[in-house]
Amino acid sequence: MRKSILVLSALALTATSCVSKKKFAELEAKNKETQDLLNTCTVKLNSCLEEKSGLSASLAALQSENENLKKNNSDLINSSKEMTVLTTKGAQNLEKSLESLREKDLKISRLQDALTKKDSVTLALVTSLKREVGIDDPDININVEKGVVMISIADNLLFKSGSYDVSDRAKGVLGKVAKVINSKPDFECMIEGHTDNVPIKNAVLLDNWDLSVKRSTSIVRVLQNDLGVSPKQLIPAGRSFYIPLNDNDTPENRAKNRRTRIIIMPKIDQFYDMIEKEMKNMSK
Repeated sequence: MRKSILVLSALALTATSCVSKKKFAELEAKNKETQDLLNTCTVKLNSCLEEKSGLSASLAALQSENENLKKNNSDLINSSKEMTVLTTKGAQNLEKSLESLREKDLKISRLQDALTKKDSVTLALVTSLKREVGIDDPDININVEKGVVMISIADNLLFKSGSYDVSDRAKGVLGKVAKVINSKPDFECMIEGHTDNVPIKNAVLLDNWDLSVKRSTSIVRVLQNDLGVSPKQLIPAGRSFYIPLNDNDTPENRAKNRRTRIIIMPKIDQFYDMIEKEMKNMSK
């Protein structure tokens, strides 16, 4: 009996040992599976952490870039506004400059028109005078000096030596000049008397100043009283011997210096006033 019990106990222990080993193998297998799963999860976790770190860095970079974009956008907007203001001011300044140029062009055009008109009138006057007076007489010279028409008549054609009485021959020449002057009632006419440097003094004349002035006024009286020229157009002037054509060193040169100049100015004051005004406006 005892032997039987021992046999049964041995069988029981063997069975229990067999069950524990099987269970252990299962647990061990389960543990390995779990460990493998844990390792896999750890790898994935580390990968996720790395990815998260990268995404966080990317997010920070994007946020920084976004802030920069916002700032740059704001700066661009402000710059755009400033550029708009600058562009507007630039356009206004350009328009002002163009307007100024247009005004200057207009002033220059007016100035050129005035000069052209003056030159045209002067040329027409010279042509008319040369046609009326003639250009073949050596004692008469018609030319343009400093923008005005000048008729220079030799002393021997107008007066006797030392006299201021106008000769009959001179009245014929002056009549032709008066015809041109009377056709232009707005013209001014200055008569200049010139002498040589030989001193003169008598009961009537004190010096060459006196002679040059009296010769001038004598011609003015002939133009006014005998030839119908308006006194408003006439200007007498005496220059004595201080503006000679030649040195007063020979009889021939002194004869050339004794002369009367008739200066015809076709509204020259108005032309010059207009030109001067335009020049002043251009300098502003």
